[in-house]
Amino acid sequence: MRVVPSGVVVLTDRRTAREPLDRVVAGAVAGGVRWVVLREKDLPRAERAALAADLRAILADAGGTLIVAGPDPLDGDAVHLPAAGPYPPPTHPLVGRSCHNQAELHRLTTEHYTTLSPVHPTRTKPGYGPPLGTERLHRLIQSSPTPVLALGGIETPAQVTACVKAGAVGVAVLGALMRADDPTEAATTLTSAFEEAVTPMTPTWRGGAQVSTTGLRPTVPTQGSSLTARSGHGRPQPPTATTEGKR
Repeated sequence: MRVVPSGVVVLTDRRTAREPLDRVVAGAVAGGVRWVVLREKDLPRAERAALAADLRAILADAGGTLIVAGPDPLDGDAVHLPAAGPYPPPTHPLVGRSCHNQAELHRLTTEHYTTLSPVHPTRTKPGYGPPLGTERLHRLIQSSPTPVLALGGIETPAQVTACVKAGAVGVAVLGALMRADDPTEAATTLTSAFEEAVTPMTPTWRGGAQVSTTGLRPTVPTQGSSLTARSGHGRPQPPTATTEGKR
């Protein structure tokens, strides 16, 4: 059964981040995050690939997965594509796509998940929209052929809960983690809100995709799977978040 992103998914933005990306991601992982989307598309490929390797190493010890924005997986096997293309999508083990409306959802074919955005006004892309709001988000999710991550302006536990109630299997956040004074605390707050909101819900999606029962730590493939993050020997390991630390 294929595993798709769920819970709190972090999108990177080194220009917005208060600290270097590796520290922010390590903090987010300590707070329960298990999925990270590497953006930074303006970097040269070699530099971006090195950054991807560093972030995969951080995620590895927690069983997390790095997804790369764009068709080039940077020596991995999970990508997130823009709404504009490419079509048809590449045949990587995990492929997601950004969508914003019904027409873009109708173009989905073999993608495994999608993001819908912007749910709320966002400081990262001011003026981008108009915002969907949770009611339209719910309607679009009902017609989506894939599991949906809600994206855009999601910064509070109440917003996380509303997106889950609208049918999202997770929330993708950027500013809430990149701008946080304490990424671990921010991640813990949001992942705890997701866990509480999703606990009574059924952990599967039509089509056979699997999402986490709790949402805090999505089920990941077993060791040896192409989607399991590879460990990086000699790299700093993020602290392990405890149950007590999340409450």
